[in-house]
Amino acid sequence: MPSLAFFEGKVVPLEEAKISVVTHAFNYGTGVFEGIRGNWNADQEQMYLFRVREHYARLLRSCAMLNITLPYSLDDFERITLDLVQQCGFKEDVYVRPLAYKSSDVVGLRVHDLDDEFLIYIVPFGNYLDSDAGIRCTFSSWTRIQDNVIPPSAKVTGMYVANSLAKSEAVWRGYDEAILLTEANNLSEGSGENIFLIDNGVISTPPQTDGILDGITRNTVIELARDVLGLRVEERTIPKTEVYVTDELFMTGTAAHVTPVLEVDGRPIGNGGIGPITAELQKLYFEVINGKRDEYAHWLTPTYTPAAAPA
Repeated sequence: MPSLAFFEGKVVPLEEAKISVVTHAFNYGTGVFEGIRGNWNADQEQMYLFRVREHYARLLRSCAMLNITLPYSLDDFERITLDLVQQCGFKEDVYVRPLAYKSSDVVGLRVHDLDDEFLIYIVPFGNYLDSDAGIRCTFSSWTRIQDNVIPPSAKVTGMYVANSLAKSEAVWRGYDEAILLTEANNLSEGSGENIFLIDNGVISTPPQTDGILDGITRNTVIELARDVLGLRVEERTIPKTEVYVTDELFMTGTAAHVTPVLEVDGRPIGNGGIGPITAELQKLYFEVINGKRDEYAHWLTPTYTPAAAPA
């Protein structure tokens, strides 16, 4: 398959999509990004892009935070992305990475009086975490970044240094993923995932005021839990200690899908296995993103027509 990117307004070979070492975003982290899943359905010979417009609407909100202006509408973003995926022709799950950034070759701290650019690249992408078997987590020593430092509601490239430190710390300790807390010792999110607890059949997840990203997979799972499974979902501040006594725990994200958490810091969650509600939500979510739930077809962008499907 060709490795292509949308770069500086046109589709080019990926190896030609290069920026200067002086680029402002490279030096100062002044970029924002999204991650969009393309899920391959082998039975249908179809790639489904998940909630493309919602991802680009969030990208534009992130751009506003960094004073980035792009000459594209939501329709333009969707068209450009669809065209690039079709030209690449992948027949496997992929990760689509749009990135808007300060592109001036300038040394100096600011977000004003700088040029803005936009790119997209696509890579094959399987499981980020072991969503089938479940994962082991640890509470990170790194505190979740607060809104008055870098707004966590925006996917700012520079902000993810803290997340990267938390992820590596967890792996170095022998765990799969980190859980970050707020300064008040309440749950925030994983290094790249939102987090949910299930206790006595009620699902709880931290609110945006506790430093979380307004996750699109998070919002999808909330809607499915309420509308399809008929469960109560609460968005509330959750003390760290609730994790140790909850029945079920899982994480969500574009990369992570719906991933069960089996233990935290060596303590088993529930009976130490994948909980029944988590398993049901996971099954439902995978049916939706793979085009097996017609009532949620409006969330999917089919990539290939029969005539255009890759050989």
